[in-house]
This record gives sequence, structure tokens and C-alpha cells, in this order.
Amino acid sequence: MWMALEAVKKGEADVAVSAGNTGALMAMAKICLRTMAQIDRPAIAATWPTLRGRSIVLDVGASPGADAQHYVDLAIMGAAMATIVFNVEKPTVGLLNIGVEEVKGIEEVKAAARLLREAKLPGLVFHGFVEGDDIGQGTTDVVVTEAFTGNIALKTAEGTAKQIGAVLDRKSTRLNSSHT
Repeated sequence: MWMALEAVKKGEADVAVSAGNTGALMAMAKICLRTMAQIDRPAIAATWPTLRGRSIVLDVGASPGADAQHYVDLAIMGAAMATIVFNVEKPTVGLLNIGVEEVKGIEEVKAAARLLREAKLPGLVFHGFVEGDDIGQGTTDVVVTEAFTGNIALKTAEGTAKQIGAVLDRKSTRLNSSHT
């Protein structure tokens, strides 16, 4: 894993892919590649298929728990990734929340929304709060959440996709067997 990260650092590779321990990879990446300027904690980002195309969701597992500033950092990292990966000049960013109303959600998420609205960051457009169903809709280019919630969303989506695939496979098998 270290050699793969070193190759990225030296410009010999564009990305590093690993089937190894995620925690170890994150620790090595923080040491070898460093984080963006003024960003303290790394994140794991996922590109998520949506009805509009794809979105980026982060954090999906790197560091559970977040204060308002970490949510802002995640928004900055996600927007940078969307700019590079999706070639979107000013990506829209939403904060995952239990509702879109300003009074809903935990204090850290509400505080992060206030910071993002007030900061008017040049590299992104802050959309506001998004709910879980907005992820698959593609309501925003980037969905920001902390690792605990993000990992649950990721595993739920993976499980739902497998469930739907299995149901469709069973129906297809039954349909094919009824025609023979």
C-alpha cells in the first residue's frame, strides 16, 4: 500500500487502489500524501450512481464524529473532487440531515450549514440540507456527512442493490422456467 501511495506522490500513478486495511491505508495516505491545506482529517469518498448521473458522498468511513468545521472541510474536499472527477466548475454541496428545514438536525450539522452559508466559498455552491433519498436522486453533486452515518448509508445502498438484484434474478428464473 505504501508503494502505491508513493507512486501517486511521485506522479508515477494518478490513483492508488487497495484491497487492504482501510484504516491503515488512511493513516499511510495522511503521512505520505498529506491532506489539503488547512484540512486536518482525511475522508473516504464514494462516487454514487444517481438518477442524474453520479454524486460524491463523503465521508463514508474514515473518521466518525464531526464538529461543524469538519463538515465544512468535507464540503471543500468533496467539491474539489467533483471539480476534478466530474469536471464541474462549481459543484453543488448538500449536508445530509434528517430534514431540509433549518430547525432539524444535530447542532453540529446546523452549525456547519451556517458556516457554509456565511463563508460563500468560491469553489462550491452550498445547496443546504439534503435527506437520504436525495443521494440517489442526485439533488447535489456532493453530499456531506460524517463517517458513521455515511458508512450506514453506503452499506444500506449496497444491501438494497443486492436485494433488488436477487429479487429480479428470482423473477427472471421463474419466468424462464415457466416458458420451458
